Amino acid sequence: MYTDKKNILQLIALLKAHGIQKYVLCPGSRNIPIVQTIANIPEFTCYSITDERSAGFFALGLALHDKKATAVCCTSGTALLNLHPAVAEAFYQQIPLIVISADRPLAWIGQMDGQTLPQPGVFGPLVKQCINLPEIQTEEDEWFCNRIINEALLEVNHHGNGPVHINIPIYEPFFQLPINELPQVRVIKRYTEAELKKKNYQPLIDKLNNYKRRMIIVGQMNQSHLFNDMQTNKLCENFTWITENLSNHTTPGTPIRNIDTLLYAMNSKKQQEIKPELLITYGGHIISKRLKKFIRKNPPIEHWHISTDGTIIDLYGSLTTVVEMNPFDFIEDIETLMDNCTPTYPHLWKACAQHIPQANFTYSEMSVIGKIINNLPTSCSLHLANSSTVRYTQLFQLPNGIEIFSNRGTNGIEGSLSTAIGHAATSDKLNFIFIGDLSFFYDMNALWNNHIQSNIRILLLNNGGGEIFYALPGLDIQTNTKKFVTANHKTSARAWAEDRGFRYFSVHNENELNATIKDFTNPNITDEPILLEAFTDKDTDVKLLKAYYHTLKQ
Repeated sequence: MYTDKKNILQLIALLKAHGIQKYVLCPGSRNIPIVQTIANIPEFTCYSITDERSAGFFALGLALHDKKATAVCCTSGTALLNLHPAVAEAFYQQIPLIVISADRPLAWIGQMDGQTLPQPGVFGPLVKQCINLPEIQTEEDEWFCNRIINEALLEVNHHGNGPVHINIPIYEPFFQLPINELPQVRVIKRYTEAELKKKNYQPLIDKLNNYKRRMIIVGQMNQSHLFNDMQTNKLCENFTWITENLSNHTTPGTPIRNIDTLLYAMNSKKQQEIKPELLITYGGHIISKRLKKFIRKNPPIEHWHISTDGTIIDLYGSLTTVVEMNPFDFIEDIETLMDNCTPTYPHLWKACAQHIPQANFTYSEMSVIGKIINNLPTSCSLHLANSSTVRYTQLFQLPNGIEIFSNRGTNGIEGSLSTAIGHAATSDKLNFIFIGDLSFFYDMNALWNNHIQSNIRILLLNNGGGEIFYALPGLDIQTNTKKFVTANHKTSARAWAEDRGFRYFSVHNENELNATIKDFTNPNITDEPILLEAFTDKDTDVKLLKAYYHTLKQ
């Protein structure tokens, strides 16, 4: 009755779930599995049109009459090109049109096989979105396929109507119909602010009130937002709040910030016992790999992501709802509408967090970061380079009033120093920069300009290479590989820093650090920028970090 090709089954099931009812079907062999499955669904109305150019415009007429999205399906090769005029018309007239094209396997494109040409992206800017479905072999393939189909179907009427293109490489055989039922598929829904306020948030409030284990995870936010005291009390009692230093001051009360160490201390059974039923997220990137793994392994019943652009972000593999509005407006609005529940779940998490020992290291990269954090002046900006620096800072509690920045959009090491120097150029605050040696020397030309301000304080952590790579399992025995992966070096920034007008300090142990730290963090020294180069030993850094995590398991 239905094809056994899983990507097609995902597509058809989601087309049905999203309410697409009318289909214009063009003849061909490569699209047989799609046509067979669509034609066997009683809720669908199908039209047979031979000429693809005519079929595209016929589908436009159906969509214009019904004011609903219509799909048109064709075989591979130039058949798809004949839909181009109708796609262009749909784009400029903002008509909801779904183009479904069968395709040859990628390996045969450009190999003189019949009816082949590069089909993904063939409509260029004339479609709102184009996706190419993978052949499903693994659970991850299925999740990916499901996600991008949801994305494409939601985009048909997102910020105005228009066409989308769904391309499906199909392998032979075509005629097998061994499946009797469509699969149960995850349907992602998107709500706009206007839709929710018109219904007083009922579509979501009713669901929210059914869940007792509610969690909010906040990613990177380059701003601050203060909740009032009344809101803070209710929000903290009804949700477990998890965040990291990069979220800045965008959560009520005192959230759980040491999530990476907290999850490390829990075994799998404990993590399963403490998982949320409802997860709400807002903000950008999350540092903790353990947090991502925890949610992916213990998925909530529902995951709502709140963002102003309504983008589909499925970081944890369990997204069900996207709310397109300012996250703080959303949180403040639902706070007045939701039912109170006993704060058992938040208290459970906080009780677990209280058992985590304070990070305390002898002289190492971690101890240098921790000591300087404890001596930072209030109301300063702190810039964190990627890799070790941004992770080690997460081990320590930051004083209030400090604004955090980091290039976590792509997490690369390049440009961290340049970004911080650019920010400091027009800032009236002290700008502290924590950066590792590879990141610093990669971006050392950040100091090669005429805009260096005296409000810059650089902490350069130099242990002679990429220390974080030493923690990779198996690298310790790959002696020939290690030097290439970790980029060992014997370089100091002293000459470059002094040449660029920096006051330079270097430390090699705890006593030297203690003697230097007050000058480095003193807000009253404003006559010149400062660079503090802390030399540590890679092996010691790794050993101390592993020992700390070992104590968490005890």
